[in-house]
Amino acid sequence: MYIAGLVIPVPAENRQAYLRWAENSAAILKDYGCLEIVESWEDNVPDGAHTDFRRAVDAKPGEKIVFTWQVWPDKATLDAAEARMRTDPRMKAIPAYVPFDSKRLILGCFAPIHTMGRT
Repeated sequence: MYIAGLVIPVPAENRQAYLRWAENSAAILKDYGCLEIVESWEDNVPDGAHTDFRRAVDAKPGEKIVFTWQVWPDKATLDAAEARMRTDPRMKAIPAYVPFDSKRLILGCFAPIHTMGRT
């Protein structure tokens, strides 16, 4: 298992547009071997004393935080998918309707060291 996680600031009024974008993107990622995607819309994201999700992505007033992760079989599958997606015409269409400022999202990939529950 290999995890790609993102923190994304999304204007609150773009919630439905984000959901459509996420659903379209998920269909493509599934074709490339992604096993699971969880899209989470801000519900309780407190301001921290030193740092927090909002500061991490320089969220602007009126933006909500999306926390999302993708579960891949392994790093090799994700790496191969990223290489193939660069030439996929479906991916070239996505930037035309991305409902957030992609320059401020945070992406990180992780190799799990402990899991509980689904495996």
